[in-house]
Amino acid sequence: MISGQRLPYKAERVSAEQKEKMLGLYQGILLTFILAMLADSLANLPFFSILGVMIIAIMLGMTWKASMNVPVHAAAGITFSSKYILRAGIVLLGVRLNLVNIMEMGVSILIIDAFVIAGTLGFIIYIGKLLHIDKGLTLLIGVGTAICGAAAIVAATPVLKGTSKENAPLAVACIAILGTVGAIGYIVVYPFLGIDNETYGILVGSTLHELAHVVAAAVPGGDAGSESAVVVKLGRVLMLVPAVLVLSAIYNRSTGEKTSIKDIPFPWFILGFLGMSVLNTIGVFSIGIQDFLTSSSVYLMAMGMAGLGLSMNIQDFQKAGLRPVLLGVLGSIFIVLLGIALLILV
Repeated sequence: MISGQRLPYKAERVSAEQKEKMLGLYQGILLTFILAMLADSLANLPFFSILGVMIIAIMLGMTWKASMNVPVHAAAGITFSSKYILRAGIVLLGVRLNLVNIMEMGVSILIIDAFVIAGTLGFIIYIGKLLHIDKGLTLLIGVGTAICGAAAIVAATPVLKGTSKENAPLAVACIAILGTVGAIGYIVVYPFLGIDNETYGILVGSTLHELAHVVAAAVPGGDAGSESAVVVKLGRVLMLVPAVLVLSAIYNRSTGEKTSIKDIPFPWFILGFLGMSVLNTIGVFSIGIQDFLTSSSVYLMAMGMAGLGLSMNIQDFQKAGLRPVLLGVLGSIFIVLLGIALLILV
C-alpha cells in the first residue's frame, strides 16, 4: 500500500519536470522569434538595411548573450532554433532556385569548390602545426572554414578519434563569429568591388562558412547573386562526406582505427532544399506561394541565426587563448584570397 502511494508522487514529479522542459523549449524558441522580428524591423532602417535581417539577428543574439542572462532551461529552445528551425528555413530557401540555371553554370563551379576545400584545408593544417594547436581542433576549424561551418564540424567530430569534446564548441563559436564578420564585410565592400552580381555570388558562395552566412551576404547581389551563391555553397556542402572521409583516414591512421561512410552524419536537410528546387523548377508553386515560402525561409533562418548568436560563449575563446582564433582568422582570409584567385583563373 505504501509503495502504491509513491507512484502518484513520482508521476507528478516526472510530469513537473516535463512541463519545465517544455516551458524552456517554448521560451527559447520565443526569444529567437522576438529577436528575429526585432531584426526585421531594424533591417528597414537606413544604416541597418545594408546588413540584412539575418546578420542583424545573429548580432542581436550575441548582444543579448553578452549583456543579459539567458535562462538555463531556455537552452533547449535556443538549440532547437539554431539547429532545426534554421535548417527548415534552408529547405524552404530551395524555392528560390531553378535547377536549369544551376546546369547552365557548368562544371567550373565544382572545380572552384574542390580547389577551395583542398587549398583551405591544407593551409589551415599547415598553420595549425606552426602554431602548435591541437590537431583535432585544427581539423575542426579547417572543415568548418573550408566546407560548411557548424554542420561540417558536427559531422567531423565523431570520426576524428581522440578529438577533445571541448574542441567542437570552440570551433563552432569561432566559425560562427568569423562567418558573421565575413558576411558583414562582403555586404559593406560590395558597392566597391566592380563585379557583376553572378560573380559576386560565386565569390560569396565559395568563401563564406555557413550557408546562412552565404544567403545573408548574397542579398546585395539580387536574385542572380543569391542563386549563384547558394549553388556554389551547395557544391561545397555536397563534398562534405568525401572530404571528412579523407581527413578521418589521415587523422586516424596513427591510431589504427577505421572510419566508414556510415559513421558520418550526412546533412539531410540539403536533400530537402534540392527537393524544393525540383518542385520549383517543374512549376509546382504559383508566384504567390513562392513569395510566401521565400519570406518564411528568411524569418526561419533569422530565428536560427539569433539562436546561433545566443549560443556563442566568449569564455570559450578566453580559455583556448588567441592561437585558435588566429588560426580561424588566417584561414578565413586565405579562403577569400583563394576564391578571388580562382575566379580570375577559371
